[in-house]
Amino acid sequence: MSATLVTVFGGSGFLGQHIVKRLAAQGARVRVAVRHPRALVDALSDNGRIAAVQADVREERSVAQAIEGAEAVVNAVSLYVERGDATFEGVHVQGAVNVARAAARAGAARLIHISGIGAGRSSESAYVRARAEGESKVREVFNGATILRPSVLFGPGDAFFTTLASITRLSPVVPLFGNGEVRLQPVFVGDVAEAAVKALSEPAARGLLYELGGPRIYSYKALVQQLLGHLQRKRLVLPVPYFVWRVQAALLGVLPNPPLTYDQVVLMKRDNVVSAEASTFADLGINPTAVETQLPLYV
Repeated sequence: MSATLVTVFGGSGFLGQHIVKRLAAQGARVRVAVRHPRALVDALSDNGRIAAVQADVREERSVAQAIEGAEAVVNAVSLYVERGDATFEGVHVQGAVNVARAAARAGAARLIHISGIGAGRSSESAYVRARAEGESKVREVFNGATILRPSVLFGPGDAFFTTLASITRLSPVVPLFGNGEVRLQPVFVGDVAEAAVKALSEPAARGLLYELGGPRIYSYKALVQQLLGHLQRKRLVLPVPYFVWRVQAALLGVLPNPPLTYDQVVLMKRDNVVSAEASTFADLGINPTAVETQLPLYV
């Protein structure tokens, strides 16, 4: 990877920062393409290998400029809540196409596109449908693109356990989605970053789709109980019907930054686990990190 120039879109995000740091640690030069590069300089340790440039995946010209001269490209951009002109279609479909097309035109050898387990065109979630459409379009535009579909990401500063820990600190009750039986396969953010870096240098990864999950599958309720155990907090774990969550999401949807969305409720209705036929961490020679080894960090 030494001396290789890699452009990473979404490099200021939770996963993106881990990818950028791992690439730089392995000797690559990293060009981080973000909408607000000045803020990123302070967020990432600059060891001379990392440079931030302004780019918006929805703007073809800025995307092309960010990719110029790069030998590889990673698209880790993600949008979970639509705001104004920032839509799932604009970011996850057209934005993904813009990155893939520019990478192909620039002659980049590799493209890694980050999606998510469960992406499907038949989902009732606009977010999930856009993810699936984006994957399909990227493969059409860039021959040999590698797709990574992680399960629920965890790690210090995540949106999963960190949010749950805050709820348990502020409330005597922890609400479950339904009966809490939906199955999840949480994956450590550092492992997904390692997978992205390995996929860039592994010729066999060209054109493949990987589903990335941790070593164990848990029910949502079991994860809540594990976290409570590590935090040494006793809370009432309360089942809440999905229709109640949908009503709450509709009411909160009027806020500029809603803490709950309809798409999040939809995602929590279906298992989020690696499918039996998928390529996985094992195909990249990675042993995923167990949740239990990281939960003490949330105490």
